[in-house]
Formats: sequence, C-alpha cells, structure tokens
Amino acid sequence: MVTVGEELDKAVQGAFTRPAPKSAGAQMRYLVKQHQRSTRRVAELLGISQRTVERYVKNQIKKPRPELAERLEREVRVRWQPQIKAKAKQIAATTGGIMIDVHARFGYTAAPGSTDQARVRHLTLALPPRHAARLLQAQEAGVDEDDLRQIAAEALGEVYFRDNGRRAHGLEVKLTDVLDLEFEL
Repeated sequence: MVTVGEELDKAVQGAFTRPAPKSAGAQMRYLVKQHQRSTRRVAELLGISQRTVERYVKNQIKKPRPELAERLEREVRVRWQPQIKAKAKQIAATTGGIMIDVHARFGYTAAPGSTDQARVRHLTLALPPRHAARLLQAQEAGVDEDDLRQIAAEALGEVYFRDNGRRAHGLEVKLTDVLDLEFEL
C-alpha cells in the first residue's frame, strides 16, 4: 500500500547530491562513523551482536539476511545527507512548495443538494509552500499515516476542489483508497 510518509521521504531523498552506500560493509562503516566509531551502539541499533558489526566493517560478511539488510538500508537512509534534506524541506516549506501526483478515491461532505458520491480521480497539482510545510512538519512530528493522509486531503480540497476559496464553500474532502501517490520537491 502506498503511504504518504514513505512518499514524502522519497521526495526528500530526490534532493540527495550523492548516492547512499550500497554494500552492507559500506553501510555498516557509515553507521559506525555516525555513532562516533562505536560498534556497540550500531549493534544495539540494528539488534545484532557487536562482533557481527565488526565482521561487516572488515568485509568478512558481505550478504546480510533480508531483515537486517532492510534495517541497515533504512538506518543509513535516515542519516544520509541531513543538511541536504533539511535544505530541501526548508525550500519546499518556504518558497518552492511541493508537487503531488495522486490517483485515489476522493470522498466528499458537501452542501445539501449536491453530490457527495466518492469517486476515483487522478490529480497532479502544485501545492503551495504552506501546505508543504504542514505536511513536512506533521511527518517530522511523527503523526500517523491517517493524519498525514487527512492533511494531504485538506490541501487538495483547498487548492483543487475549492480553488483557494473561490468555489465549493463548505466542501470537505476525504482521501481514501490511495492507488498511487508521488511527491516531488
């Protein structure tokens, strides 16, 4: 299932200027360096033994089991180029905004006499910086996926459906059944 949080992460990672380490040994060495050369801290972070971390660092082990490979990649991705990520988020939140391409079922709560039947739509829009800031701040605060989806729905409701207050006053939008979603900073 497509999630708003993961797609926001992918959009921010698109701003990276260098690729993250790919091999398990390089990823492990990067994490050890990030944790002040402490193999013990990295072992605790990944849920493996300190000796195993040391063996990856020395390239004595090259192929991690799938769950460890996933945790290792995720931890490296979280820590990779923090200044570049911060700058990309800051630009999106202040001047650039964020592009959203969503294919989902939209539900509506509208005034009496109008249709409120949910329907599938494919929208590609530029969200203004205030909406990008709200999404990114909510993600950093650790809100759950349902809240992130609701924030995205409110932004789409204002920008597309209500046309920034020029029409469809009182229309509330719900984002359900997300088929595809992409963000671009």
